[in-house]
Amino acid sequence: MKHFLRMLIQVCLYFYCKFLWRCLKFVMRKLTGRCELQRICYNTKPGASRTMKIETSLRDSKSKLLQTSVSVHPDAIEKTIEDIMELKKINPDVNPQLGISLQACLLQIVGYRNLIADVEKLRREPYDSDNPQHEEMLLKLWKFLKPNTPLESRISKQWCEIGFQGDDPKTDFRGMGLLGLYNLQYFAERDATAAQQVLSDSLHPKCRDITKEEISKFSKAEWEKKRMDKAIGYSFAIVGINITDLAYNLLVSGALKTHFYNIAPEAPTLSHFQQTFCYLMHDFISFGSKRTPWT
Repeated sequence: MKHFLRMLIQVCLYFYCKFLWRCLKFVMRKLTGRCELQRICYNTKPGASRTMKIETSLRDSKSKLLQTSVSVHPDAIEKTIEDIMELKKINPDVNPQLGISLQACLLQIVGYRNLIADVEKLRREPYDSDNPQHEEMLLKLWKFLKPNTPLESRISKQWCEIGFQGDDPKTDFRGMGLLGLYNLQYFAERDATAAQQVLSDSLHPKCRDITKEEISKFSKAEWEKKRMDKAIGYSFAIVGINITDLAYNLLVSGALKTHFYNIAPEAPTLSHFQQTFCYLMHDFISFGSKRTPWT
């Protein structure tokens, strides 16, 4: 019974707040002579703050046109803006900047949704060793990371040198599909210095000596664990694939909206996502350089 009453109160509060919000919007419209979209565009600077407010306003609108505007095709954005202006009875000749501002926001909003679809498509595409394009990308990754070391054969223990777990890297791409390979190649090619640093650190793990005082404090089980954890080592490729998974989840959850809406004046692209992956790899380097064993 208490649970039912709690739910009933929450539902009532929701509709009450929604009613108050609509009343406030009505009053603001009468006082300012501007609709909510106009107020946002005129009172908020371009960037994530404006775009996210516009997105919320459109998504929460009772108008079907406004609700669906966040998912239209990019080619239909201009026509959608015209329809919104007509619905809101806004004269584009009197308010020319509004259309430009709305268009910029919609390009970012629609672009973010499309970017999720593009990234998801790559994630779902498995690595195919019979696909020449896939094989070419994999071999390029080796050349970027080990330019002075020829790969003896396609199936080789050498792949472990750049952080794959076995003789054939394709098995390591099962979790993130081609997306993992795309990101690794992008990082190795576009941010070569950082990529070489990460690879070098992975091959030369940091260690520190165990003092006699520390040894005296360890039980046998703790000593065995500390002995095995003495080196901070990692597998370059596997780390890259795991960070790809992190970047993917940040994208899908919407956590990257603020970043992309601030850096991409129009629609964010796969290149923006890959640059974000590089930033995360840089953070990994920074974290690894500051961390000491066993902490």
